[in-house]
Amino acid sequence: MSILLNNISKNYGTFSALNNINLEIPAGELVALLGPSGCGKTTLLRIIAGLEYADEGRVILNGVDETDQHVSRRGIGFVFQHYALFRHMTVFDNVAFGLRVKHKRDRPSETIIKQKVHDLLNLVQLDWLHNRHPDQLSGGQRQRIALARALAVEPSVLLLDEPFGALDASVRKDLRIWLRNLHSQLHVTSIFVTHDQEEAMEVASQVVVLNKGIIEQQGSPSDIYDHPANAFVSKFIGQTNVFHVDSPSRLWLESTGLRPAMETQIAHVRPHDIEITKAVNESGASAIIEDWQHLGALIRIVLSNNLPHNETNTLVYAEMSNESFKQLELRKGDKVDVRIRQVHWFH
Repeated sequence: MSILLNNISKNYGTFSALNNINLEIPAGELVALLGPSGCGKTTLLRIIAGLEYADEGRVILNGVDETDQHVSRRGIGFVFQHYALFRHMTVFDNVAFGLRVKHKRDRPSETIIKQKVHDLLNLVQLDWLHNRHPDQLSGGQRQRIALARALAVEPSVLLLDEPFGALDASVRKDLRIWLRNLHSQLHVTSIFVTHDQEEAMEVASQVVVLNKGIIEQQGSPSDIYDHPANAFVSKFIGQTNVFHVDSPSRLWLESTGLRPAMETQIAHVRPHDIEITKAVNESGASAIIEDWQHLGALIRIVLSNNLPHNETNTLVYAEMSNESFKQLELRKGDKVDVRIRQVHWFH
């Protein structure tokens, strides 16, 4: 099912949660709504679901205006952050619930329900727990059961609100891969809310970056990362070094060979776009290694400038492979030459 949002606005008193949102999501996409807390992403998700109504604008689902349609008639599955499983029911009964409460004319037979529930539990790899209660499951297992319950009614759209937010880091990583693989099997149009940019970049086919009730940028993870539309997106997505070129940090930029075109510009440089080599001439080296951190396959290096009289205390973060770091035999206090491969300029 495709989703089209036209001029969606939502206010809570004097607070503008959403301001004239226009968004188109093709059928079958796995989309992340990404942004800081309070940016409006959960409000937008709930408006799509019909759990809340916009003050202005239209919600078009598969070409049909569903703006005023009740949540029960939109054909949407919703997975809440804290699972919302029925504690007194078994895993099997939780998944079967949506099928059993359908109107009599639409309700499958108990034989069909049984087969469908076991198929779904096999899909989420938890059929062996069908007789247990939610309190007997881990957080990751409860999340997968909540997803199976949402899928039981065969929704045209699947919405997930911070689906992994309550889980520890290792479980989140496993479930990210699992959700992406599951989506590739089902091809259900899916939207999930997150404030974790790594999660959005790893799982989604499309990312929508929101901030203060507006869409800053929409695109594939690679587009968002490699071609940020503005300074907010560049800083929010991944690590970046920020240089205000009308400040003393301009001197360090120029020492690397960059020449800003305008005084008012801001330069954003990703750590992996900074190339470090041993200084041929230490007196002319542009930076000094202050510290470094081991991040597994990557080494993050903290650099300070090597300008005369230490005119600015700019600290810069660079990254290189563990192998390259060992080959260069870099140590704290080493003077190095720096080259910037790519820079994003913003006003």
